Amino acid sequence: MLDKGTVLLGTLCLGARQYNIPSALFWEQVVAEAGYAVFLLILVIGVFGVFSPWESLTENSRLNGRVGMQRQILSTFGQLLDMGRRIKPAINITDPSLHIWRRKRTLRHPLSGELLRVATYRLGATPATRSFHPTRGIGVIGLCWKYDKEIGVDVAELSQNLTDSSRFADYQSHHGVDAVMGLSWDEFCRINHRGAVFATPVRDGRSKFVGCVSFDVAHGYTQLNGHHLWHELNRLSNIIGHEGFQDV
Repeated sequence: MLDKGTVLLGTLCLGARQYNIPSALFWEQVVAEAGYAVFLLILVIGVFGVFSPWESLTENSRLNGRVGMQRQILSTFGQLLDMGRRIKPAINITDPSLHIWRRKRTLRHPLSGELLRVATYRLGATPATRSFHPTRGIGVIGLCWKYDKEIGVDVAELSQNLTDSSRFADYQSHHGVDAVMGLSWDEFCRINHRGAVFATPVRDGRSKFVGCVSFDVAHGYTQLNGHHLWHELNRLSNIIGHEGFQDV
């Protein structure tokens, strides 16, 4: 926009000079006091029209930011994969997923918004990633939003105990909706293949919740749920909160 605005402004000035706007006397005075003005305008139009220097600088800055952010994300993902490899039984390297979610207002939820997945990092293609747009209190990431803190859920243990809709409803009535992640039975059946799910908030400079980072695997909640995992997830969430979501 700066490049185009500069070219437009220079073109308008040359057009005004050609048609003596606002007056011929005005341009005679300009040329008398600064004879190089017209040449300078032509030079500026040429440079900003051909080379677009502001756009080049911006693109270089964006590229550097994107490379730096990707390096941080892949470093975290590598650490999480290594943790999964060390537990017993080891997690298949193609199974773990690292997701980055952003809170956005949508037509369905114009006031409170919902969490939209802006990036997923994974080495495998199966099982397929389900479409999921949780609101506050729905799913592990929705609970992370609701309580604005780190949340981990052993989904595999829940699945072993809640084998049908009646058991699910009974468990929910006794322990509350948060105990089943705010999900219905059908929704629970869609996501319970991810045996361990962890989520940590992303906060902006005013400490306001703007999204979250989540990690999920097929099993191993008890072994993974420790300082090392939360350190990696919190470190990444702090970086995203500071740098923004544009380069994830």
